[in-house]
Amino acid sequence: MAISLSVIVLLGVILFVMVRGGSLKAGPAVVAVLFGFFLAATSMAPAIQNTLTSAATALAAIDF
Repeated sequence: MAISLSVIVLLGVILFVMVRGGSLKAGPAVVAVLFGFFLAATSMAPAIQNTLTSAATALAAIDF
């Protein structure tokens, strides 16, 4: 839960900065948000979540 909440906050901040900076207009931003919202309701959502969780676990295992 903590990883998904962190990702949501991070992506929200990035989206806000892009809209505010003018590199992303409000229309395409709304479309991107709606696409993500409706994608989460499909049967692909668990596979996407598992992929992101695996990637986060792999990144956390890297020693710098």
